[in-house]
Amino acid sequence: MVDISFLMQWNIIPIVFVLFFTLIISAIFRKWMQKHIDISTKFLKVDATSYRFFKNSITGLIYLIGMGLVIYLVPSLRSLAVSVFAGAGILAIIIGFASQQAFSNIVSGIFIVIFKPFRVGDWIKTQGNIYGVVEDINLRHTTVKDFENKRYIIPNNIISNETIENLSIGDERIRKHVEFGISYDSDVDKAIKIIRSEVKKHPLWTDQRTKKEKDSGEEDVPIKVISLGDFSVNIRAYVWVKNPSDSWIIYTDLLKSVKKRFDSEGIEIPFPYRTIVMKDSKKNKK
Repeated sequence: MVDISFLMQWNIIPIVFVLFFTLIISAIFRKWMQKHIDISTKFLKVDATSYRFFKNSITGLIYLIGMGLVIYLVPSLRSLAVSVFAGAGILAIIIGFASQQAFSNIVSGIFIVIFKPFRVGDWIKTQGNIYGVVEDINLRHTTVKDFENKRYIIPNNIISNETIENLSIGDERIRKHVEFGISYDSDVDKAIKIIRSEVKKHPLWTDQRTKKEKDSGEEDVPIKVISLGDFSVNIRAYVWVKNPSDSWIIYTDLLKSVKKRFDSEGIEIPFPYRTIVMKDSKKNKK
């Protein structure tokens, strides 16, 4: 017959039940909350940032309660906890220094959720040149996913102190600058017409002119000569798209399509030339 006195002495069975139910309750809550978030953001167009932060906070609280129950059920841990609280004065100072960074992350996360310098789903760029979409904001850190599907885990107190370039806040439209260099022998006006034609043919391009601007005859795709370089005449097209992800697509597509048109219509894209003068050493000796 199996001796269960050891199990009963350490309250192993109640501890297992507490841990099991803590995990189950946490999983059920997260699943229910995620379903609620998906419905709210899809149909009600509600910002998901606060919901996600609330979900992570309550999950942490559930685990904290579960750990507290486990400590209470184990006599030795309970005695240790009483001793710890008896020396709370000294311990508070030690914990204060040890948890300063963690507490700073929690406070910064709360401020991010309240003041919303960025939200879940926003396209942002940090001072450290991390560029991507905000995937999650929890008690400790913010998760940013870039174009290569890589995740950057940034502590809240760091990202809250940085200057953030938010491409989604207020207005997601982007004016992408697409630049080309042509040789001094090429026809500038012809090159501009080719670029404008390729921009207008692209399905992601949007005409952002107001009715008044259209009536006054303003250009639908502004294209300017921005500099006369050492080897090229540099031209910039100001291309409007609906959102940041479209801006990268149209940028790469235009580089390809304009290059093909330039090649077929005699517009040269120059590259640096180097002239080498060879001197006759024999003549120099004479």
